[in-house]
Amino acid sequence: MGKIIAIANQKGGVGKTTTSINLAASLAILDYKVLLVDADPQANASSGLGIEPRTVETSIYECLIGKSTVAEATLKVDSPNLSLIPSHLNLVGAEVELVNQDNREKLMRKALNQVKKKYDFIIIDCSPSLGLTTVNALTASDSVIIPVQCEYFALEGLGKLIHTIKLVQNNLNKKLEIEGILLTMYDSRLRLSNQVINEVKRHFRTLVFNTIIHRNTRLGEAPSFGKSVIMYDIQSKGAINYLNLAKELLQKNGLTPMNQEVKPKSK
Repeated sequence: MGKIIAIANQKGGVGKTTTSINLAASLAILDYKVLLVDADPQANASSGLGIEPRTVETSIYECLIGKSTVAEATLKVDSPNLSLIPSHLNLVGAEVELVNQDNREKLMRKALNQVKKKYDFIIIDCSPSLGLTTVNALTASDSVIIPVQCEYFALEGLGKLIHTIKLVQNNLNKKLEIEGILLTMYDSRLRLSNQVINEVKRHFRTLVFNTIIHRNTRLGEAPSFGKSVIMYDIQSKGAINYLNLAKELLQKNGLTPMNQEVKPKSK
């Protein structure tokens, strides 16, 4: 299949990297071959899977500037069926270095096309900006998932992101679709969280995923151990949420029926 999905939102702190890591790991544990591309100079997706960015010799940066192939940059991580192209702080400089290059918005597409057929899914963790690297990710992708936190100002900046997506659709990648809007950081104790859910669903209707990602301690702990929440504590609410998201994504793409939701075992 080789579907490429960008996880994007220029607003920080919305659960973008958490979603990238744990959706990729969930699809992998469901026996799909997955490549996670860390396209954020902060390299949190890399460190969150146990890769120390400072020790990385070949990253997505080298792939974009043509000094390395995707195959050379790909690393195995401690998760079945999951591989990673790490990031590096050098990626910050790519925006300047590539500005005068021909077809600069299509460099990531060119790089990933080398390996697209080897994977069922390629997930791209975008940087919290709408710069050249994010435009590259959207140009390379078949679809985009937009995480939105269940907090005040949830819709802030979404209009700008959707405008950017439309520009990419019109000028660079006509096949790009919005895979869905994912509600994250939900706290059932807060009236505000439910108000945000209603507001987002009122604006975007069927684009909103049914799966909602709850606030969960395990989701916050897992990256400090260099693991996805699936590998850290598969019975946690965070792991269950992302497994359900993976199942919903598979159903939307006609790959598997979505049977009963995964639920934690009783303790």
